[in-house]
Amino acid sequence: MKPVYLPITLCLFAILLMAACGGASQARTASRTPVHQPATYLADSDGDGIPDGAELRSFEDRASFRRWFTAIAEMQFYRISDEWNAGQRDCAGLVRFAWREALRRHDRPWFQKMGEGYEPVAPDVRAYSLERNPLGEKLFRTDFGSFNEADLSADKFSEFADAKTLKNYNSVFISRERRRAQSGDLLFFHQPWVQKFPYHVMIFLGEAREASEGASDWVVYHTGSSPTDEGTIKKVRLAVLDQHPDKRWRPVESNRNFLGFYRLKILE
Repeated sequence: MKPVYLPITLCLFAILLMAACGGASQARTASRTPVHQPATYLADSDGDGIPDGAELRSFEDRASFRRWFTAIAEMQFYRISDEWNAGQRDCAGLVRFAWREALRRHDRPWFQKMGEGYEPVAPDVRAYSLERNPLGEKLFRTDFGSFNEADLSADKFSEFADAKTLKNYNSVFISRERRRAQSGDLLFFHQPWVQKFPYHVMIFLGEAREASEGASDWVVYHTGSSPTDEGTIKKVRLAVLDQHPDKRWRPVESNRNFLGFYRLKILE
């Protein structure tokens, strides 16, 4: 039997096709894999205590996180997700829950477990996901100082953070003027007469996704819980809080108990 030879052009075409398929496969893999190497993950170029690999470095990722973060927080006003642990439902718990869920992959199983009313609001964060990041589930810094690798084994990061911890170690002060606030920023109050939990936090939505009424000064927050009261979620405009009957809860510059607007360090 005579050997069969493929035409040279056909062989070249086959080689090029295999290369193209391999390149496409590599591109798909790259889109699911963080672009930073481990050494870059664990650097802290701005010295804020958060490793670079846990910060959202691109405009697109920051925008996506803000939209998911605020949308998930706002949804709790309409229907609290069963995924939010009942024992962690307070003002800081709302921030922690929305933060974690904003970093997950928002695929069909995610929507199914979250419950009714959720819909895609933005692309997923590309830099990393909750399941694949240098901090794992321990997203929240608990101490001052720049980041170094030893912090990961020295309990300087935790799965839990109260309002004071969120303020001191996980966010940076922006202003007490609301015109400088962006969607996803946090508002903090300090009420020293409340001995156990003197700090309170709200999430600034800006323009709400639901029933915005053409306004762009919406906030959402949990009122806090106690042994006799599980608290509730509130969604309200700053313009309404400006008239709060207790002046200590008014988000205005003249109120010493209002600490101002803060931005998550992962967005800075």
